[in-house]
Amino acid sequence: MRKKRIVIALGHDALGATLPEQKEAARRTARAIADFIQNDYQVAVTHSNGPQVGMIHTAMAEFCRLYPEYTATPMSVCSAMSQGYIGYDLQNAIRTELLNRGIYKTVSTVLTQVSVDPYDEAFYEPSKLVGRVMGREEALAEEKKGNHVTETEAGYRRIVAAPKPMEIIEIDAVRALLDADQVVVACGGGGIPVLVQEHRLKGASAVIEKDTAAGKMAELLDADMLVILTGVEKVCLDYGKDTQRPLDTMTVAEARRYMEEGQFEEGTMLPKIESAVAFIGNSAVRTVLITRLDKTREGITGETGTVIRK
Repeated sequence: MRKKRIVIALGHDALGATLPEQKEAARRTARAIADFIQNDYQVAVTHSNGPQVGMIHTAMAEFCRLYPEYTATPMSVCSAMSQGYIGYDLQNAIRTELLNRGIYKTVSTVLTQVSVDPYDEAFYEPSKLVGRVMGREEALAEEKKGNHVTETEAGYRRIVAAPKPMEIIEIDAVRALLDADQVVVACGGGGIPVLVQEHRLKGASAVIEKDTAAGKMAELLDADMLVILTGVEKVCLDYGKDTQRPLDTMTVAEARRYMEEGQFEEGTMLPKIESAVAFIGNSAVRTVLITRLDKTREGITGETGTVIRK
């Protein structure tokens, strides 16, 4: 009998924002992940990379500013760097936690590319802020390179598209590792967005929502459960208002209705609910758990969190 298969999507709180924060956060996160493995789940982990890819992009842009003879680093390469650097800390922290519990499993990070549609509407309306704050002259120089720039309260920032994931290029490798009962870290930061050009993959100047990619990975792996770890213990209606109401459970039909009502904010809870609905589809057995990292153990046993089913 096949073990239950789970995809865990880690938010910013699970990783921290600086190198020392990330190392400490990875240790805490590893304990939550190890709980699932100890409960005999096959586990694939994906994660956000916002602060990390921003730091890398800023560092590489500053390097090119100081040394103009060097080629600027594309967003896709910055995403690849962030996958390796976050995966390195995560896989080592998970391995250590498992060994401390007497569990012997290989933990691997797969550098993961995700194809996107070049005609995705997101490319016509870029919305994701990346990189450092710039002055007006630098912003104009970026626009001359063909990059999109927007003005914020702090100054000018680059913005890139956030297209929907189509296919995960390395999904067979991820599946093979899970079938071998190993732990996999994949699709970090939503995956490296690429455009398929015959036999060639070309990096896209974009980012993919981490939760959307997690849902796609869970679907392609035929996972039993998608766990989305975020900054709130439960999904709430009327979030932030006097009438705020936490939800213990939600059906797919209810989730769709709440989305139509505008209950969930763009860029925060909305992509999580969209991913949950897409992953569950018409399945009567797939479930989604949304909760905080420090409530994962209680979430497994149904004591807290929001559970979404068909």
